[in-house]
Amino acid sequence: MELDDAVVRRMRAEFSEMPGLRLTPAQAGRLLGLAPEECQDALDTLIAAAFLRWTQGGRIARAELV
Repeated sequence: MELDDAVVRRMRAEFSEMPGLRLTPAQAGRLLGLAPEECQDALDTLIAAAFLRWTQGGRIARAELV
């Protein structure tokens, strides 16, 4: 599946607007209304870009805030 840039921009915007946001991948998918694969692809893209990171508790958060 090819990742839509709009999905990545939307996910980046959500985490930018709520800096303390910490979500599991399932929660992120529900928040954004994404299929699990699409959500994981967007998370992987933002992790690779060093915008998001995994927390010790197994959640995703903005990299500079972990």
